[in-house]
Amino acid sequence: MSAHPQPDTVTDGHLGPLGYRLVPEWAAASRARARAAEIVTAHRGASREVVRNPHLDQEWAQTIVRAPRLLNAVQDLIGPDVAVENTFLVIKWPGRPFEVPWHQDGINARLELDPHRSVAAWVALTDADEDTGCLHVIPGSQRGGYRPYEVEAETGAARGRALGVDIDHSIAGMPVAVPAGSGLLMDTRLVHCSHSNSGAGARVGLNIRYVAPEGILRRAPSSPSLAPLTGTGW
Repeated sequence: MSAHPQPDTVTDGHLGPLGYRLVPEWAAASRARARAAEIVTAHRGASREVVRNPHLDQEWAQTIVRAPRLLNAVQDLIGPDVAVENTFLVIKWPGRPFEVPWHQDGINARLELDPHRSVAAWVALTDADEDTGCLHVIPGSQRGGYRPYEVEAETGAARGRALGVDIDHSIAGMPVAVPAGSGLLMDTRLVHCSHSNSGAGARVGLNIRYVAPEGILRRAPSSPSLAPLTGTGW
């Protein structure tokens, strides 16, 4: 399946020329690692890698998406009225292949997010570095707008892999290390990927898509309902 989105205005976006920004210490590192240990214990038996929308029924995820330092940084970008459109818990087990190809967070077969009314967040519950499979980004790639994409093979989709985009997959990109308890805000058009975890322990992170009112340009009926966090514009 391929998609050819309408081109958006080519701009740096609200995160500036790089297209991403670190949010330090949304929680104490020790607290984030303790939560990660609980998550790893809960999912180790099944070696589960992806849990969709834990913010809908898991207290720990509801706490993270509302973490004051993280939420304040989001509001500074997209305004006072903020909702969560989607979350993914991702566990990269050490020594197990889990490559997420180049993709953009703001577009898929179900929706397209307005890059000026939305922001993607990746929050670390464990230290993420090159060994454990941190994100690699292409700084400034948001200026190219949304790109055509293809849905991966079913085996990839079942493991939570993202959508491939029409760029040279041999590009290394820039690794962005994020310590436990910190996070990364990204323009929804920013091209990024991540590699397998070759470290000693599991790499645990939560992906979040935040939106402001009218931030979803196209949405399929199967999309989950928004979870408003702040404001009355819903």
